[in-house]
Amino acid sequence: MIEGLLQGLQTALSLQNLLMVVSGCLIGTIIGMLPGLGPMSIIAIMIPVAIKIGDPSAALILLAGVYYGAIFGGSTSSILINAPGIAGTVATAFDGYPLARKGKAGKALTIAAVSSFAGGTVGAVLLMAFAPALASVALLFHSAEYFALMIVGLSAISAFAGTGHVAKALLMTVLGVILATVGESAQFNAPRFTMGILDLQSGISFITLAMALFALPEALYLVLDPKRSNTGGASDAIKDLRITKAEAWQIAPVIGRQSIQGFLIGVMPGAGATLASFLGYAVERNLAKGEDRAEFGKGSIKGLAAPETANNAACTGSFVPLLTLGIPGSGTTAILLGALIALNVTPGPRLMVDNPEIFWAVIISMYIGNVVLLVLNLPLIPYIAKLLLVPRNYLIPFILFFTMMGSYIGQNNATELLILTGMGIVATIMRFAGFPLAPMLIGFILGQMLEDNFARAMNLYDGISFMWERPMTTTMLVFAIVLIFLPSIREQLAAWRRRGVAEGD
Repeated sequence: MIEGLLQGLQTALSLQNLLMVVSGCLIGTIIGMLPGLGPMSIIAIMIPVAIKIGDPSAALILLAGVYYGAIFGGSTSSILINAPGIAGTVATAFDGYPLARKGKAGKALTIAAVSSFAGGTVGAVLLMAFAPALASVALLFHSAEYFALMIVGLSAISAFAGTGHVAKALLMTVLGVILATVGESAQFNAPRFTMGILDLQSGISFITLAMALFALPEALYLVLDPKRSNTGGASDAIKDLRITKAEAWQIAPVIGRQSIQGFLIGVMPGAGATLASFLGYAVERNLAKGEDRAEFGKGSIKGLAAPETANNAACTGSFVPLLTLGIPGSGTTAILLGALIALNVTPGPRLMVDNPEIFWAVIISMYIGNVVLLVLNLPLIPYIAKLLLVPRNYLIPFILFFTMMGSYIGQNNATELLILTGMGIVATIMRFAGFPLAPMLIGFILGQMLEDNFARAMNLYDGISFMWERPMTTTMLVFAIVLIFLPSIREQLAAWRRRGVAEGD
């Protein structure tokens, strides 16, 4: 291991590879800031560039830098305009945007940058130390366990449901799962619920739904409620950049827990940064007590630090199955796998032995990349936060432009704009009616993976017996049920306590 580390260090610190790290991080950060242009698109575009480089180490360092740079930079649009451009930063908007509305956009961007840096760095340390061992653990997960893991992810709706709104959150989650079934699935080569519309055969785009649920209603809210625009000290958004000592003590345990949890979720093929960010937010919200819990969804710094730490740690963790088993854990790592094969590098158990300079150079470049990302992003925060000083009559068209551009680019299909408009209006009405929108997006994102893994498990076990025959699956399903009913149990206990106090008086 020490010999491999030295080889990797020598490779990663070469001038060419340092330039690759900086270039990849810069490109990824810029792409991540623009709604609709996720890491998958830009990595696919850059594969020919990577092949022309010739050196597999340099090419993979460049593409990896774009990957975690995009996740790192994706928080910007989520925080400033409530428009998450990639699935991994949806949870960032839940508390990041309310902080920006309170005039703390600078502080929110700083917390996001520091949390992302910490999550990515801890993930790189864990990747270096435990990659071979964790690869064998990842092999223990089969379709049955992934189905149960998706159920646990869906049970996170309890964290996004306000007091007394668990039933509404469940309803929205089910609606999201239903929307995920539109189009062709991996199991059935036939269109479903498309109503004869050819453009719906490939399903509804995540970007379109995310924009319709978050960005478009926000633009409509700015139109309907002029008082909502740029009140509460927009200039403070630029001045208030530092994290106080008290705030640092608050988020330090969150960053520590979510760095480890996010990395472990990222190790499991098929889980990825999206599930890690949702579960990270849910866990921290459930661990919080009293006023801290009530603050979630209204501008909690813990609620911002949790998903930002978890998604970057998960990005690093996703390289464990990719490099040690040759198994892509997400669409982005599947494209990276294709790039590796095109460069005549075979990922798998032999990679550490046959090409140690590639394996260790990529890991060491992650340390360097996280430092580069922090150095690139922190000085830019005051300038990025100035977006909130834009007058409302300019800001609304700006939000609408990026919303529509992101939706169109996702599928290159004008039908997406019609879906965006229709769903955006419905989402605005639901928001007025007090329905939480986040559970719907969670249901949509996890719904397809849930269906695919359930179908595979059913085929393997000839029925649903896997739910009680596999101990790990049963344990996770029981845990999911507990998570769903936990808020109701807490509310009931709190009501009994209040009644007891009243009777005592």
